[in-house]
Amino acid sequence: MNYYNEIKNEIIDIETYKKVKDYSKNKRELEGYYKIGKLLVEAQGGEERAKYGDGLIKDYSKKLLLECEKKYNERTLRRIRQFYIFFKDEKWSQLATKLTWSHYVELLPLKNMNKIYYYIDECIKYNLSRNNLREKIKNQEYERLDDKIKEKLKENNDNEIQDI
Repeated sequence: MNYYNEIKNEIIDIETYKKVKDYSKNKRELEGYYKIGKLLVEAQGGEERAKYGDGLIKDYSKKLLLECEKKYNERTLRRIRQFYIFFKDEKWSQLATKLTWSHYVELLPLKNMNKIYYYIDECIKYNLSRNNLREKIKNQEYERLDDKIKEKLKENNDNEIQDI
């Protein structure tokens, strides 16, 4: 399998589809990034090797910058890989497409899955923009929650099948 060509074709599909419809575009973009993340992990020899990296992303980003768009730089490819690693065990559904890629870019640095789920729920419940989400994270809204509330949120996430 030529992973580079697979990734390049996926990016071309994403960019073409983006020009069609907003909802469909967002869904396709997230599904495409998820798939690219999976391909990157596979190309690097699995998740454990992908965490350390082997220069593959750097090589791919150089080629993609020339052949596709500027935004597919090394940093973006690493985020896409991280997106896949974070959500690979979750059930994928339309709920995930209620957020945009820019929302997920704000959430990925958080590391704590309970915190991420909290902010995802907040975004959906209050239809938060990326800037509103960024402000909530900056103000450490999750950290200021009472421990009992955090425990209830955690129990709810454990009892339900996550729709990511």
